[in-house]
Amino acid sequence: MKKKELISVTPVRARFSEVDAMSIAWHGSYVKYLEDGREDFGIKFGLDYMSVYRSGFMTPVVKLNIDYKSPLLYEMEAQIKTKFINSPAAKIRFEYELTCTKTGRVLMTAYTEQVFIDASTRELYLTIPPFFGKWKKDHGLEI
Repeated sequence: MKKKELISVTPVRARFSEVDAMSIAWHGSYVKYLEDGREDFGIKFGLDYMSVYRSGFMTPVVKLNIDYKSPLLYEMEAQIKTKFINSPAAKIRFEYELTCTKTGRVLMTAYTEQVFIDASTRELYLTIPPFFGKWKKDHGLEI
């Protein structure tokens, strides 16, 4: 049986403020593109930041890895694919792939991990929060 995959695809375009003098996206801009992908994923699948916060949690990024493959140039149209990686741990994991829309060339791959922090105490939450367990179940993911 094939595992259920939750994926969102978000358009990306390097803006003038995000590129260097050679019209190449500055390496730090890619973190913003990952954020754009996570926000879009959250909206599409009901795991948006404010819903998480209203459930009593915050989810800071604690791990980030980016592999730059080919430059994203000024005004280049691209897309970021954000894929949820299911895990039994109390973490949210995503894998990303940024590709040029015109050529399909992979420009960057990345992954992030986020943990759950109690919004009122700011303490690390070590078990899967009930709302997240329900979210996983509602999306056909094993807990």
